[in-house]
Amino acid sequence: MEKKRLTRSNNRMIGGVCAGIADYFEWDITLVRIIYVLATFFTAFSGGLVYLILWLIMPEARRE
Repeated sequence: MEKKRLTRSNNRMIGGVCAGIADYFEWDITLVRIIYVLATFFTAFSGGLVYLILWLIMPEARRE
């Protein structure tokens, strides 16, 4: 069994964080992005800071 890693995806709009999370959990990318936008809006935009931190600490996926 192959061990999964949480990485930023090559299927990105900005940094690939939401797409990487969707790939890791095998969820729909659009659903993750909508949940992220709603969570950011309802938490007084602190989601932007979380996104930047994840963008910095998540390794980039290997290009194929």
